[in-house]
Amino acid sequence: MSVMEISETLAAGRAAQELRLRRGEFELATQLGHVRTVGGALSGRRRVARGEVERLRRAAGFPDALRERVRTVGTAEGADLMDISPGRFTRLARAGYLVPVRFYLNRYRAVVWLYLAEELRAFAGAEPGLLTGRLPRTPTGGSGTTAEGAEEKAGAGEDCRPRNWRGRRIGLLLHESDDRWERAAIVGSVLDPLQLAELVPDPYERASLNRLRPDLAPGRPGSEAGRETVQRLLTADDPDEISWHRSSLTALLADARRDRQAPRPNGTLPEPVGAPEPAPPLEPAPTPELAPPQPVRTSVAAREAEPVPHGGRGRPLLTRLRIRRGRDREGAAVSRGGGAAR
Repeated sequence: MSVMEISETLAAGRAAQELRLRRGEFELATQLGHVRTVGGALSGRRRVARGEVERLRRAAGFPDALRERVRTVGTAEGADLMDISPGRFTRLARAGYLVPVRFYLNRYRAVVWLYLAEELRAFAGAEPGLLTGRLPRTPTGGSGTTAEGAEEKAGAGEDCRPRNWRGRRIGLLLHESDDRWERAAIVGSVLDPLQLAELVPDPYERASLNRLRPDLAPGRPGSEAGRETVQRLLTADDPDEISWHRSSLTALLADARRDRQAPRPNGTLPEPVGAPEPAPPLEPAPTPELAPPQPVRTSVAAREAEPVPHGGRGRPLLTRLRIRRGRDREGAAVSRGGGAAR
């Protein structure tokens, strides 16, 4: 993003002030697409164009209408909005009819699910038959869950809220990003590390996905027990859900690899899939032990040829005497050898 483009946009904090939204409300408004942002969804901080802020400020009912669109409620307030009991509200949510948009842990480390008030009112108006009596045993639209199956799941104690929240969160993040590696990282973020390693054997690709991994639930609790609870909510555990995300990740990775390779050291490229393994390098032949170096013997002639530094003209006296003694010894040796031969 150029300097000119940055000057025409606002940081998230400033945009929230201009729109009179609290931090959580602003984050949810951007996730739901009520406030359009620019910039990387994961690799950079998103900003809001000044024109977008002005458009929202000119809208009818600002700021109350915008804040109402991102208002979230818990079980008690949600049941009040739909004019049903909290027990029935929980039953509908556990069965998968009401999809939470957020959650947090209370001081007892219990999970508190939050729902969009706007969606609850719309559901109550569209499905009045689900608000009284037994849940009908007929298929419903939307998520593909049948009412009969939802009734059985609710009766068996199965809770669809974590799975539905994960699916919604993944969908919102995918809507924000156009980068193919970011999209693969979003889907892979709900798979446990073993499954991710199975689907992505290349360590450099896994490192890229981990670097781009989104924070699905900001504001982690400080206690170890709380972190374990949140981690369970962030990880896919239903076999159908796992299978769906594995298939999605495989397809997204194929697109990402066609777009560009994951960064790796020295600019090397990964081995193509199915390529034969390279032959192991040949071991060098053993090097024989070398004898210790012997002192170099030089002949008298060689010594004569070596330059001898001195300051005057000709050879120094000591050098001439040494050469003369050497010649005398060689001559005596030759004489003795000649006499013996005769």
